[in-house]
Amino acid sequence: MRAGDLLRKLDQRLLPRLAATVTRLGNGPGQTPLLGWVAMLSCTAVLATAVLATGGPPVPDRTVGEVTRVGVVEGDSIPRYEATAAADLAALAGSLGDGTYALVSLSEYLTPERLAAVVGDVGIAVVFGRVPLPQRQTEIVRIPAQRVPEDVTAGMIKLAERKEREAADYRARATALGGGGPEERELRGLYLSGAQVAAAEAAAFRAGCACLYALVVRAEPAKLRGVAARSGVRVVDPAPEVRRLERTVFTPPLPEQRDVVRPPVDRTATPEPTASATPVATPTGVAATTTGGPPAPVPTAAEPTVADRSPAPPRVTDSSPSPSPPSPAPRASTWTPSTSADTADTDDLERTP
Repeated sequence: MRAGDLLRKLDQRLLPRLAATVTRLGNGPGQTPLLGWVAMLSCTAVLATAVLATGGPPVPDRTVGEVTRVGVVEGDSIPRYEATAAADLAALAGSLGDGTYALVSLSEYLTPERLAAVVGDVGIAVVFGRVPLPQRQTEIVRIPAQRVPEDVTAGMIKLAERKEREAADYRARATALGGGGPEERELRGLYLSGAQVAAAEAAAFRAGCACLYALVVRAEPAKLRGVAARSGVRVVDPAPEVRRLERTVFTPPLPEQRDVVRPPVDRTATPEPTASATPVATPTGVAATTTGGPPAPVPTAAEPTVADRSPAPPRVTDSSPSPSPPSPAPRASTWTPSTSADTADTDDLERTP
């Protein structure tokens, strides 16, 4: 019986009798204390009945603020991670209801079309990618996707649009700098270098580059073992502890990381750009120029409490366009392996792990 129906019946049966009793007691001399006790006991009985009928007070969500992390962090041994993930996959129970989430890392960067062959009939949730420019740290991006390659291609177009706005913002800031002192020249070089990298990323994403290196899937253990055997799949890391993607941080290894997880090489020299800037080929063959200056990083948001697995994943961003280009900070780029849950979640930027 629902709580509303039960309270309605209590009203119909008890209230007339209670009213008659209160009236009778109220007419008698010296009965005021007794009347108060009767009213209090009646209210307590009604409240207790309502609580029991609704199953008790609501249980608070104790996972608020916690994040589960799956993948690798700086300093981890890649061969050890691969062996541990393979052992976990082999020991995974045969039936897990709707299946379990797993982080699938690839042995090379793939285009959306080539990724479709790896996915097959397995349910997919998120794809990870970055433009692997030579000797440059580029942004790790997270693309929500259910259909491959359609959703991935659409997400890359949105990323290209955001990167184009980012490059224009860097150029505008470089132009706005006045004076010709050494500090201004160094800062202008940083801004123009960031604009060149952002433009190269935009061109690569718009052309459907080979930039995808990991994905999150959900499937039964038998299907996950089948995915692990497919060509181009490096490792399948099952994560049965994951219940909510928005509270999970996935940090897959990059294809070029083979022994230990460490920051990629990044040229940090920032000379004033000249007409003889060196052209750099992007993965899609689109030419860009760079003077070696790193794009200035954007401040990251504070991280929530960590639940388990790995201590400091990289920040990623999804393909949703940000309302305005990020504001470049006038300092050299740094690499820190730390990301927000999908919650998160979408506008935090950081460079490659």
